[in-house]
Amino acid sequence: MKKIFATILIILSYVLIVGFFFTNKMMYIKKKKDEDIINRETKYGFYHQKDFDSLDKRDFSITSQFGYQIKGALYEPHHTNRYIIICHGVTVNRLNSVKYMNLFIQKNWNVLIYDHRRHGESGGKTTSYGHYEKFDLQTVVNWLKNEVGESLILGIHGESMGAVTTLLYGGMVEDGADFYIADCPFSELEAQLLYRLKVEFNIPGFLVMPIAKPFVKLRDRYSLKDVSPLSIINNIHHPVLFIHSKDDDYIPVDMTKQLYDKKKGYRKLYIAEKGSHAMSYAENREKYSEVIDEFFEDIGVVSNVQLGPTGNSI
Repeated sequence: MKKIFATILIILSYVLIVGFFFTNKMMYIKKKKDEDIINRETKYGFYHQKDFDSLDKRDFSITSQFGYQIKGALYEPHHTNRYIIICHGVTVNRLNSVKYMNLFIQKNWNVLIYDHRRHGESGGKTTSYGHYEKFDLQTVVNWLKNEVGESLILGIHGESMGAVTTLLYGGMVEDGADFYIADCPFSELEAQLLYRLKVEFNIPGFLVMPIAKPFVKLRDRYSLKDVSPLSIINNIHHPVLFIHSKDDDYIPVDMTKQLYDKKKGYRKLYIAEKGSHAMSYAENREKYSEVIDEFFEDIGVVSNVQLGPTGNSI
């Protein structure tokens, strides 16, 4: 009996340790400090404090359907009905979106950047890798549509977790944008976690995932299988531009290729020659910009259209 009891105790201890350790790392993933993000973006020439501070903006705070505040800012330097919402990746915040904001402003688009739940100034207790974030994106989209009106032409650009959020929004909540740009998304959260377990810990997935999945369900109230852009990509009827670096060292490029292959309707794929994870733009700036221009031309969205006083294009 003592041996049986000891065995049960060991198994139970293993389950609890693995379950809580794994889910804690997921739900409360360590975030980068603003200073670190600014220093990195400044190093690459993407962030200039004086230029950033000089931009006219409208700060906003919107109540999420889950009760916390979603914080962000709207930049409208152009008299146009063309707007881009930018969704940042995990561990960073909207400061990481400034480089993309500048890129689209240069192309004569107005831009909205915001902080995902539990990041930056937004509320929320956990990070869910797109599950709850997709509903917050819907809240942001609805707010912008109410602000701009029916003439709005809307695109959503997402990086990493932001790209997953973008695709889950378009495929599970509503296909509410005119187009999407998904930069280095994973295809399935469970597959991504299995990959990171192998790379970071060299642990076989069967020792962790059967424990982790029910713990995620119990602690954060969602299933890993529901965070799967691959399973819902066919629900997105509007155009998607997929971007990934071929040497991505965090999310395999094959995941984006899977999404591209399964997407029905118009889609475009750009595999960047240089760059690690989420560095396709940083390491391939001219080509990245060119690909977006080609995408806009293909789908009939002209990036340099301005509106006159009457709202007509000029």
